[in-house]
Amino acid sequence: MLDYWERRAKLLDSKREDQKREMMVPGEQVRLASLVEESIVDGPGMRFVLFTQGCPHRCPGCHNPQTHLKHGGRLYSLDQILSLYDQHTACQGITFSGGEPFLQGGPLAKIAEAIHARGGDVITYTGYRYERLKELAKEDEGILALLKETDLLIDGPYIQEKRSLEIPFVGSSNQRLIALTQRGLSLDQLAQFSEFRTT
Repeated sequence: MLDYWERRAKLLDSKREDQKREMMVPGEQVRLASLVEESIVDGPGMRFVLFTQGCPHRCPGCHNPQTHLKHGGRLYSLDQILSLYDQHTACQGITFSGGEPFLQGGPLAKIAEAIHARGGDVITYTGYRYERLKELAKEDEGILALLKETDLLIDGPYIQEKRSLEIPFVGSSNQRLIALTQRGLSLDQLAQFSEFRTT
């Protein structure tokens, strides 16, 4: 058990972190429910995964219900995330999951651009259908920017009745793997699926 001085130091450190987050520039930060620094289940190869906070879909049976509210989670600066990513040289790219990543499309697009500059690829999960995102992108520059920086889009809401353990990297069989770039086409283990197409 921590003594008084250890608890006090921990509390002061926590307050300093809160103050730093409050000073972050809007658009240069993302609100995350959590992050996983090395994952093999959120896309092919070793991946760095951001679980964004906030989701309008609220699919029944969602395995991340703690991400639904817009408030909560923790704010990270883009520099913090990229610094963490750089520590994991085994990761071939980044995966944005959620929550709904397109609610924070602008800052995530900046992260994705930096990952591309480092030679990595970008996978984005969304509860929206791709066709709907293209419509929303006409009014939201952040959505458009993230679509442009996404190599592989995994779209569609999770439907509990269509839960699938056979198709890699999706939760239910209605979800699609859609290559948005040449890099997306080359992601290992995905080209064999008939749903996989270029746009």
